[in-house]
Amino acid sequence: MQPIEAILFEPVGCLAEFPPEPFQEIAAQLFGRRRQPSKSGSRSYWHLLNLMEAASETCMVETLEMEAVAGASLYEDVLPAASELRSLGVKLLIASSLSSSAVRHFLEARGLAGFFGEVWTRDNSGGIKAAALKSALATTRSERAIYLTDTAEGLKAAKSAGINAVLMMNDPDEARRLALRNPAGGIVSLHELPDFVRVVVAQLASSQQVG
Repeated sequence: MQPIEAILFEPVGCLAEFPPEPFQEIAAQLFGRRRQPSKSGSRSYWHLLNLMEAASETCMVETLEMEAVAGASLYEDVLPAASELRSLGVKLLIASSLSSSAVRHFLEARGLAGFFGEVWTRDNSGGIKAAALKSALATTRSERAIYLTDTAEGLKAAKSAGINAVLMMNDPDEARRLALRNPAGGIVSLHELPDFVRVVVAQLASSQQVG
């Protein structure tokens, strides 16, 4: 792997734990899907994206997205990890299928806006899932970027966009299953991201010395 110059984040599940209910409500209102109990906001979110993709639908109920944003619990390691990554010269980007309004409100409400040089959403990327990743990669070399995700659908989107995915292992059982999909790496805390960047740099330097 090349040195990491940029990291792409999906806020849902990777920067904060989002409540599943607003995404389930959107699926119910737009697609008539029965609400099923789920503790995972990430899985409910990506399930909704699959429904949108299958229906060629790009419009959600933004009011309910705002409810999800309002109910999101920011991971305590986000701010220190973002600060350290920035000190390492790593560019941080948002690549999300949420609306621009929802992402903007999420970043501003939690003091994160200053950390992300680019913000790609379904609005300015013109689509969902891999669309935001591909838009971000238009200004960032894919071989020098990674995408953080915590779901199988996120790994599929990364593969479609041609970017290395690092697994955010929020659920141990789910993480063991997803590890079989061969992500580029895995972390259990955002505190590990700066060390992941350093390890990649050290491995590259070692290989160059050997060569």
